[in-house]
Amino acid sequence: MSRIGKNPITIPAGVTVEVNGDVVKVKGKKGELTQNFSDVTVKVEEGTVLVERSSDDKEQRSKHGLYRALINNMIIGVSEGFTKQLELVGVGYRASNQGQKLDIALGFSHNIVFEVVPEVTVETVSEKGKNPIIKLTSHDKQLVGQVAAKIRSFRKPEPYKGKGVKFVGEVLRRKAGKSA
Repeated sequence: MSRIGKNPITIPAGVTVEVNGDVVKVKGKKGELTQNFSDVTVKVEEGTVLVERSSDDKEQRSKHGLYRALINNMIIGVSEGFTKQLELVGVGYRASNQGQKLDIALGFSHNIVFEVVPEVTVETVSEKGKNPIIKLTSHDKQLVGQVAAKIRSFRKPEPYKGKGVKFVGEVLRRKAGKSA
């Protein structure tokens, strides 16, 4: 049995979960999410969601824990939301936003203007003496991670000085450089 898949998901107050055929729809105060599923059965009973499989087939075992985790992330997303924070490390690296347009200076000849999808809210924090921080917030965990990865790909942190766009709390493997 999948250890993750067999755990029931508790539904918090203010969240509704509907199962129609092979589609799960979750509504909450932050928004609404849908997810298709296959090879498993999803049941909503007395404030909990149960994900069950019919056999011990390899494909069904792999999807059992997957769909349980996806539904759990949907429930957490519509009730609390998800946040990713990116830190710009480097001299002259700046970030500002006007609405959904993110303007980032990363040492290239021109600034990068990135249009963020409407489901993700962007906030930039610039304090004197500290690195600028970009905060991304949304009810969709996959979408926040995808937008954060795209922003990070503009200038990944390099291993010698650590300059670039990194996640807050990310530990980088540093190299020593040339020995004298």
